[in-house]
Amino acid sequence: MNSPIKTAIVGFGSVAEKMHAPLITVCPDLDLVAVVERRTSKSQEKYPSVKIFKSLDELLEHGDVDLVVITTPNTFHFPMAMQCLEAGKHVVIDKPVTIYSHEAEQLKVLAEKTGKVCSVFHNRRFDGDILTIQKLVSENILGELVYLESHFDRFRPNLSGNWREDAGPGNGITYDLGSHLIDQVFITFGAPDSIQADIQKQRKRAMVDDHFDIVMHYEGFKARVTAGTLVNAPTPKFLLLGQNGSYLKYGMDVQEQAFKNGILPEGEKWGVEAEESWGKIFLNEEIKPYPSVPGDYKILYSNVADAILKNTPLNITIPQTISVLKMIEASFLSSEEKRTISRTEGKW
Repeated sequence: MNSPIKTAIVGFGSVAEKMHAPLITVCPDLDLVAVVERRTSKSQEKYPSVKIFKSLDELLEHGDVDLVVITTPNTFHFPMAMQCLEAGKHVVIDKPVTIYSHEAEQLKVLAEKTGKVCSVFHNRRFDGDILTIQKLVSENILGELVYLESHFDRFRPNLSGNWREDAGPGNGITYDLGSHLIDQVFITFGAPDSIQADIQKQRKRAMVDDHFDIVMHYEGFKARVTAGTLVNAPTPKFLLLGQNGSYLKYGMDVQEQAFKNGILPEGEKWGVEAEESWGKIFLNEEIKPYPSVPGDYKILYSNVADAILKNTPLNITIPQTISVLKMIEASFLSSEEKRTISRTEGKW
């Protein structure tokens, strides 16, 4: 296959418009040539050369594309990804890869059978804060680690009408944000021995979960990941405790706001956090800032392109995302039955 790879986006909602499309257009090995929009042609306002298709069927029948990026609501991820792989296309699926882990297992089998790349948009693996945590772990500055706390809190007391808040499988905050936080812990510390979770609907008239508190247990270490929609006070993004000291970080990765502001993801300053926003290390009585590693979501699509063109190993694989889904499934079971779920039972 020649570069650039002809790429299509299925769905052109906010995430596709503000994040996927810019990332694809700045990747030299990808060429955004088509978009599936059922009701509008909004993508042509920013990308006049793209061809609009009104359905995935039409795209696969008449579109000349090699890579399909699926950014639809979660219920469509599995059937659309299967359809694309069966049509001989490479696929990137927005997270979560599917709703159920057994669906992701079917995708894995089909991708291997067809020899096509199938990856997932777990972009927050490339947030500056988790990259900084990984650097801290590798440097062993804090000594033997005992505890990690990871927050993704917001204050959104009113329901927005977004499809993620509708009743139905795969919707709610645990599939939306929990998949990110669990994935970050998983790729940093490996699979936990057990999981204990509390998942709730806290807002009035909420139809799906809008709060989770999940504890991932390891030998001598535990990680707590939590998110809520009624948090109107600053909470740490990360708190990491070790035998020699602690690390405390406030504030979200700067890339998301840059995308919302319409800034293209390029240049030396992309993903670079201001010094005043750096986290702090607490060692005995000494407190000092610890430089944040720049975040870079561009790595994700560059890796997908390299996997297609050069057979480079994928950073984000379907087996990894299957484990994340099984941990989400175990979290719901733990919350419902008010008990701890072991790795042996959850099979992640």
